Formats: sequence, C-alpha cells, structure tokens
Amino acid sequence: MTTPHPDAPPILAQGLAKTYKVGFWFNRTVRALQSLDLQVGAGQIYGLLGPNGAGKSTTIKILMNLVRPSSGVARIFGQPVDAASTRRLVGFLPENPAPYEYLTGREFVTLAGQLAGLSGQELDVRVKEVLGSVEMAGAEKLQIRRYSKGMVQRVALAQALVSRPKLLILDEPTSGLDPLGRRQMRDLILAEREKGTTVLFCSHIIPDVESLCDRLAVLVGGRLVREGSVRELVSAQVPTVEVVVEGLAPDAVKGLGIPLESLQALDGRVLLQVSDVDTQRLLSGVLGAGGRVNQVQPARFSLEQLFMNALKESGRASTVGGEINT
Repeated sequence: MTTPHPDAPPILAQGLAKTYKVGFWFNRTVRALQSLDLQVGAGQIYGLLGPNGAGKSTTIKILMNLVRPSSGVARIFGQPVDAASTRRLVGFLPENPAPYEYLTGREFVTLAGQLAGLSGQELDVRVKEVLGSVEMAGAEKLQIRRYSKGMVQRVALAQALVSRPKLLILDEPTSGLDPLGRRQMRDLILAEREKGTTVLFCSHIIPDVESLCDRLAVLVGGRLVREGSVRELVSAQVPTVEVVVEGLAPDAVKGLGIPLESLQALDGRVLLQVSDVDTQRLLSGVLGAGGRVNQVQPARFSLEQLFMNALKESGRASTVGGEINT
C-alpha cells in the first residue's frame, strides 16, 4: 500500500478535463471541465467560485473518486485519488447530503466513524465530540427524518469530521441554509482551519467565499479564469471611478459612446462606473450634453465585481449555468 507523502500538497490537479455525453441518444457532448490546473496548500481554506454549471462539483467529484476524469491527473497528499491510503485523511460533505433518515444522528455519525476504522471508546468519545462541535448533541437521539435542512447539514458535517481528516472537502456547504445556519457553518469551517485542517469548498455564494477563503479559483464554463487570494485578485482589477450624473437619462449617458463598467438609475440620478482612463471623456461628454456631475470618487472593488467581470470576459454574464449540474 502506498503512503501519503507528508510534504505533498493536500490537493494537486494537473490538466483535469471531464466530458459528458448527453441527450436522448447520447449524441451531444458537454465539456464540464477543461484543462484544470490547481494546487491547494496545507492549512488553507480554498474556495471554488463559479455559476451553476461552471465545473465546481465535477472537480470535487473527481477529487473524491466519484467520477473519473476524461484526461489529466488528480492527487491527494501526493497519491492518486483512488488510493485507499488517502481515504481516512479526507472528510467529505456532498452538496445534498442524504443520510438514511431512520437512523438517529448519533447512529449515523457512529457508522461513519466505524467505516473510517474507529472503534470502542475512541469511537464513542469522538462521536460525542463532533456532535457537540456542530451543536447537535441535543438532537443526537432523534431520527434524521425529523431534522431541518440546517440540522441535516450539521450532522453531515459531523460525519465528515469524525475521522479527524487532514483535508475537508465541502460541496456547497451553505446552500439552502437560513442566515443563522450560514453563519454557524462558516464558524465551523473557520474552527477547522484553526486546528490545521485544509478545507476545499465550492460555492456560488460570493459573501461566503469572500469571508472564508485564503485563496480561491473562479471557474466559468469549465475553465479556470482567475486564481489567487481575494486581495490579489481584487487589486489586480483595472482602476475605476464612480460618477453620479443628474439631468441626463440613462439612455443619453449610454449614447455618449464611452465604455461603462456599470450603470444604474436611481431617484432621477444615474450612478455609473467608468475606467480611470475614460473618466475625463465621460465628464466632458456629460457636461456637453447638458447634464450635471454630482459626485466623482474612486470605486471600491469587490469580489462580486471581479466575478461579474470574469463572466463578461467569458461571454457568460447573461447565460450563467449549464445543461447539467457540474
């Protein structure tokens, strides 16, 4: 049996690609993932951000050996993803966990611990510990069919944690949760990082990615289009200026022929963003058309703006999503 290398990155993907045959006669091809190169360092929270159909879940399924790539290589701690030696090192929370609903929460987590090789007192202590950490100790004797969506997510996270994994892979962990449930899930993820656990999670909820991630990758249409820390990615954007215009209709502002990053009509004013180099042209155009400039200030960049820019550059801003859930 091969042994995971202690100095190898928790996740390394090189040239990963996945193609599906779809349609009634399986005569159409969907490229869910195209030539993905990815490396996740130890102790990081690493996010995969993208619209539906971007390839996030496909990437996670390949890493979990649930689907095989059409080409490329994926490794966990230096070993192939199908190596038995890596299984206990990885905890997995799927996008839509579906535990057997007639088990109690404790029985479900105990079963997961047994499958991970725990037994006896070690198993009992660990099950109690993880149920407490996800705030499910008070509901551990209830059957899962009586759980809310948030409770199912938390007990599913408990089963992912029971083996003390070095790598935690989470597929849309906050999807479908109310604001309190999302906050609790974020706190649990941050607590795992404090313990030294490496976390990979995918999401289309930008605030969650922005608040949690050390680094992130933006996927669009199966391709990696951005990669780096949030600060690096945001600071690399072209400087823009926010301008508030009065006395001109939005169509009149558009008719000036100056490229705009964004435009919004609000209470008789037009709020817009323009690149730094086009600011003077815009101001001159507005004044020449009889409008008034109420405010000019540097724009603050956000991850949401970066994400929308990536979609525009990929031609996907108005057609987000895919034919299959990838």
